[in-house]
Amino acid sequence: MGFFEKLKEGLKKTRASFTDGMDQIFNSYEKVTEEFYDELEETMIMGDIGVRTTEELLDHLREEVRAERIRYAADCRQELIMGIRDRMKQPKDAYDFENGPAVVLVIGVNGVGKTTSIGKLAANYKSQGKRVLIA
Repeated sequence: MGFFEKLKEGLKKTRASFTDGMDQIFNSYEKVTEEFYDELEETMIMGDIGVRTTEELLDHLREEVRAERIRYAADCRQELIMGIRDRMKQPKDAYDFENGPAVVLVIGVNGVGKTTSIGKLAANYKSQGKRVLIA
């Protein structure tokens, strides 16, 4: 099994563990309680969501639960999903680096074609009338 296959298998296990844990939480708790939030927090952090993002998502969820007067844990699932989706949205120009100065960092092991790729990128930008500096 190659490196990328091992990586894919590891990610599958992480995803399955995370989704199974979330399903178990939403199915185990009938009402929204502090223990419910604690379990969500632990599962999200263990699923590599990150401490800061987890705190932001749970703070948002708590606000929605209060505002919408949600009482049942199962009803929180969609609110949590929407909170995650909102944080994943990128503005349309998030990757629009071609209209201004930009730095392109190329990383790779020896012999994979970094120099060739850099040359092709530079030639492409030059043909578009852009200035290129390779350092």
